Amino acid sequence: MTSLALGVAICLTCWIILYTLLCTANGSRGSEWNCRLVTLLHGILAVCITAYIGWVDGPWPFTHPGTKNTPLQIVALVISLGYFIFDMGWCVYFRAEGPVMLAHHTMSILGILLTLSLGESGIESCAVLFASELTNPLLQARWFLRQTGRYDSLVGEAVDVLFVVLFVFMRIVVGGAMLFCELVSPRPRVIIKCGGVAMYVLSWVFMVDIGRFAYRKSQAKYRRLRDQHRSGTVKEHDG
Repeated sequence: MTSLALGVAICLTCWIILYTLLCTANGSRGSEWNCRLVTLLHGILAVCITAYIGWVDGPWPFTHPGTKNTPLQIVALVISLGYFIFDMGWCVYFRAEGPVMLAHHTMSILGILLTLSLGESGIESCAVLFASELTNPLLQARWFLRQTGRYDSLVGEAVDVLFVVLFVFMRIVVGGAMLFCELVSPRPRVIIKCGGVAMYVLSWVFMVDIGRFAYRKSQAKYRRLRDQHRSGTVKEHDG
């Protein structure tokens, strides 16, 4: 446990140093811009490592939940734990996120800590990391497009659509299948299964917010097209 604590402390320090360097290099940008760059980097790194774990290093999470943690799984979890602690502290200090995102970070930190302390179910935690972070680059891209005034474009539309599709497929469909395998397997401990249920419920909370966003955006687009059609009709009559 001492080596794990040291590893988490080193990773946390590295994320803080990276954020500090970005703030120094991007002096004209705000703190959130640089924090989101760190978040983007973590998302890409986490997806790459956990994808390799799931498809190459193994075991397959749908058939081997509750198995002992492998060295690579531990590395992936320690790196992400350091990041989540950093981002949680940043969000609390700057009051940048609402209760749902803070609950997500809290559950992620506690879940990884539990997995590392038990020494098992690392493959499920890595699978959850993969599904959660796969949509992260799109979420950050959407924010950066807004900040640079490029959101209301074809690229912005594509990012939104791809984000919603990936979120529904990975977090709801694949996540539901993963949770089912977790619950029916005799290997994972009850507390791990409860954590899986909690994370899946949280995914549905995010899903409701995303559904509301998609509905509002579709309604705004419909009204805009309707107004354009009416404007075109009026011009035809005037002509």
